[in-house]
Order: sequence, then C-alpha cells, then structure tokens
Amino acid sequence: MTEYIKYVDVTKCDGCRACMVACKSWNDLEAEPESFNGTIQSHETLTANTWNLITYQEKEMNGRFEWLFRHKSCLHCTDAGCEKVCPENAISYTDYGSVVVDYDKCVGCGYCVEGCPFDVIQLTHYIDENGREQRRAQKCTLCTDRLDEGLQPACVNSCHTDALMFGEKDEMLALAEKRVKEVKERYPKAHIYNPPGVNGTHTIYVLVEDPEFYGLPKNPKVPTSAKIWKDYAQPIGKALLGVTTMAVLGSMVSNKFLNPYHGGGDSDEQKQ
Repeated sequence: MTEYIKYVDVTKCDGCRACMVACKSWNDLEAEPESFNGTIQSHETLTANTWNLITYQEKEMNGRFEWLFRHKSCLHCTDAGCEKVCPENAISYTDYGSVVVDYDKCVGCGYCVEGCPFDVIQLTHYIDENGREQRRAQKCTLCTDRLDEGLQPACVNSCHTDALMFGEKDEMLALAEKRVKEVKERYPKAHIYNPPGVNGTHTIYVLVEDPEFYGLPKNPKVPTSAKIWKDYAQPIGKALLGVTTMAVLGSMVSNKFLNPYHGGGDSDEQKQ
C-alpha cells in the first residue's frame, strides 16, 4: 500500500495556531487553559488532550530578530517505541503509517509514555461506565478517521501558509528536499529531520536549526530492551504461556527497563 507522510516546513509557519484549533475541534479534546508563563506560547508542552502545539522560540539570525516556530505533534515513527513497550498490544500501525491507540485495550500502565523518545504520548484520567477512575494513553492519530474518508488531517486542512502538507511519501520528501535548497542561503543549517534511528517517521520536518534547538532528539532510538521484548520474547512467550500471562510479564519487563526509578534499562544517551 502507498506510504503517506505529513510534511512540516517551519520556514512557512507564521504561528497562527489554526492547526491547534482544528485538532481540538475535530477530536473533541478538552480545553486546557494555562496561566501566563512569560511567553507567547499557549501551552508548555503536549498533553493527553493537547495533541498539537505551536512552539515559539526567539533567535537572532544574520543580525536580525526571528521567530522560529514548530508544529509539535506525534511523529508516527515507523519503528515506534510506544508500540514496542505496550504489554496489551493496544498500540498499532495503520495502513497509512499512523500509530494509534485502541482505547478498549489500553490499561493506562504508562509504559508507552516512558518508551516514546519524543515525549509525545501522555495519560489522561477518566471515569468509566461503572463510576471508577481509569487512565488511558492518548495522542495524535494523524486523523486516521479522516484519512479513511479521503480527507486531509485536520491540522493540514487548516494551514493557510502550506507549512503543513500531507501526501505520498516520495512526493513529500521531494518537496522537502527542494525547500531545503531554496532556503539554504538564508538558513545555512536547513535540513530534513527524518531520524533513521526509528526507521524514519510519518511526520518529517524542514528545520533551520539543529534538532535540539527545537526540543527534538538528535538521534532518537527505540530502547534495545524494548525491541528484544516485542520482536522476540513476546511472540515466543505468547505461544508457550498464553496471552494473559505474557501481559503480566510484559508489565514487569517494561517496568524494569523503562521506569527510571528502577535499575537497569538503556541509558538516556541510548534512548535518544
């Protein structure tokens, strides 16, 4: 099946936040008012109910002041850490390449939060049909429900500067490469951010500064322990022990290797 990606050109973003409003509206996400924190940026970071955020950063470039904006949302990794560490198989890939959460399977364990190298996926609290408080993971879905109907993601549809575009992978990569060449004179550091450590992402960027400037890891990777668990130990174990037992063991493994309050696991450098 044809592979699709979302292309984000930070050089065209004017910080209007239309993508944020469209995302909240389409996905019926709760408003999250925040107190003034000394910046024009509306929210400090992504949450379980804020899946899309425009970050604002000031920088002097070539003797002039510039705002550097970034559309921050899930990158939908080809090799997703959140999917790797989920003991309930509640996170999966769609035919479009988007990474989605099955709310009926999610038990709110939080291992996906620890496993994401981009700090995107988060937990929300809700009351179930029996009146009990529960937790579940939520994040951007790349508007998979809209894609099923032949529509563009809501954020892309709302962008009036074409800073956000969505289409076939080869076409979007070609646009990104062309744009880098066009802006190189003004932005010598311009480059495409599509990290190979996660086998590429389904949200790629044209950035004009190093990834770390935008709060992105330079070389994100899925923890080795998570790969071994998901790709080797879990399939074999399920065949031998059954799904329920493996879910319990999965929780133990994820907790040991990914929880920073427990010993073991990959170092921060390896995770990034």
